Amino acid sequence: MTKTFRKNITVYAGSADNLSQEYLDGAWKLGETLAKQGRRIYYGAGKTGLMGALADGALASGGEVIGLINDGLNLPHLVHSGLSGMETVLDIHARQARLNELADAMIALPGGFGTFAELFEALTWEQIGLHSKPIGILNLSGYFDPTIAMIDNAIDKHFVYAEHRRFFFVSEHPEELLEMLDNFTPHQGVNRWMERP
Repeated sequence: MTKTFRKNITVYAGSADNLSQEYLDGAWKLGETLAKQGRRIYYGAGKTGLMGALADGALASGGEVIGLINDGLNLPHLVHSGLSGMETVLDIHARQARLNELADAMIALPGGFGTFAELFEALTWEQIGLHSKPIGILNLSGYFDPTIAMIDNAIDKHFVYAEHRRFFFVSEHPEELLEMLDNFTPHQGVNRWMERP
């Protein structure tokens, strides 16, 4: 298997307050790990919740963190002021497209509706051939277990093709997840659903 170093990592993460420390520590650890491995982070530019912990963990280890923010969310109480760089886009849809464009791989941390939307949009775009990049789920404290079970149920009920399960990898350990992403090879035949033989 050919290994590809995925330098540019887009991270989706929750920005909510009052989160359990285990999630904040996990996000910090991911940021720290990405920085120590020489990878660049692209994310939604937030300073709160797991977004802030991710950025702070990377920056504390000398990492490069680039924020992408849309005009409607570009507010001082939401946006991290200490990032390596910042890019402003018109709206949330443009932000998501730009985050996916810049990425060599994507990782989802625990989050809410926004994170779920970003994760499933990345999966959908891979399903329809808009990209062939690996997607990782950092399953801190089993947070994504119900999500993965839902996807497996959709596969079992034939709403999702079984080969599309190969689009994403799951681990609770950042180093292991990054190893999986580096070892990813785009799969052939994933567009079978479009051909309807």
